[in-house]
Amino acid sequence: MSYTHLSPKQRFRLEVWSELTMTQEEMAYRLGVTPSTVSREFSSDGGRAGYDARRAHARAKKKRTKGKRMSKKLLADPFLSAYVEEKLLLFWSPEQIAGRGKEEMTEMVCHETIYQFIHEEKPEWKKYLRQKKGGYRRRWGTKKREKEREEGKKRRIDTRPAMVETRERVGDWEGDTIVGGEKTTGILTHVERRSGYLLGDLFLQKRAEEIRMKTVKRFSSVSPDKKYTVTYDNGTEFSDHERLERFSGIDIYFAWPYHSWERGTNENTNGLLRQFFPKKMKFATLRQKDVDRVVDQINHRPRKRLGYLTPYEIFVEGKSVALQDRM
Repeated sequence: MSYTHLSPKQRFRLEVWSELTMTQEEMAYRLGVTPSTVSREFSSDGGRAGYDARRAHARAKKKRTKGKRMSKKLLADPFLSAYVEEKLLLFWSPEQIAGRGKEEMTEMVCHETIYQFIHEEKPEWKKYLRQKKGGYRRRWGTKKREKEREEGKKRRIDTRPAMVETRERVGDWEGDTIVGGEKTTGILTHVERRSGYLLGDLFLQKRAEEIRMKTVKRFSSVSPDKKYTVTYDNGTEFSDHERLERFSGIDIYFAWPYHSWERGTNENTNGLLRQFFPKKMKFATLRQKDVDRVVDQINHRPRKRLGYLTPYEIFVEGKSVALQDRM
């Protein structure tokens, strides 16, 4: 995802918001940029605490000016420009040109500057690059290794506290999604394991960023003593789990692949939702209030395992009950 340069006005807003309890996702939404842009902006100025808009803008302006200056250096030096073009004609990469140029030329720029120069001043030279857009070629096996690394970062279900399995407390959740007939729009579901209390959020695209933002927003209204853990399946929509955990304050766990029974509460509750939203039904015309109405009906339905109390009475009203079974 490309980086968006912030305006002075946007940076002054960030300075004000940084002192509030507002999440970075909400800041990004209000500014019309990605959350990663806000995150990088704070990081480049030493963090959210003490963020200074004037200092941050001056630093960013200086950095952009330096990059343009180095690119103009190639344009102003005909010998350097000719050397770069000569090697590109031999299908050398910018890295190879910069590396060898340090030995053969009295002055040489870095490979990033060569890429920038091609992009800004000599787009006709892109045909000599292995990646015509001027990017980098993915090394063989990288995608597989990245997937393995991501899997390794997941905290698995068997490392959860024992009380999660025995449902001793309120505050441990299971999460999943159900999609409509168009396979994109769907409902993000979270079910509290002890009470069976359901949360449902309509989403338009089954993408990790949207799922993360929906989850953070939803759990921001849940009391801290009622949100300890969430256990998900291995769908790609939950791949942004590290930032989700950081922004929500909830410990995230994952079931083992193809072990849907490890999240039986969520699977069973999704089945209740399907009574109202069948698999072939198109969700494009649904509104959040339609989902809220069904969720509220389910949360007020008495359950045998709760001694015929409702999830609402257990989760919201705090009524106690000895669970009659573990499903």
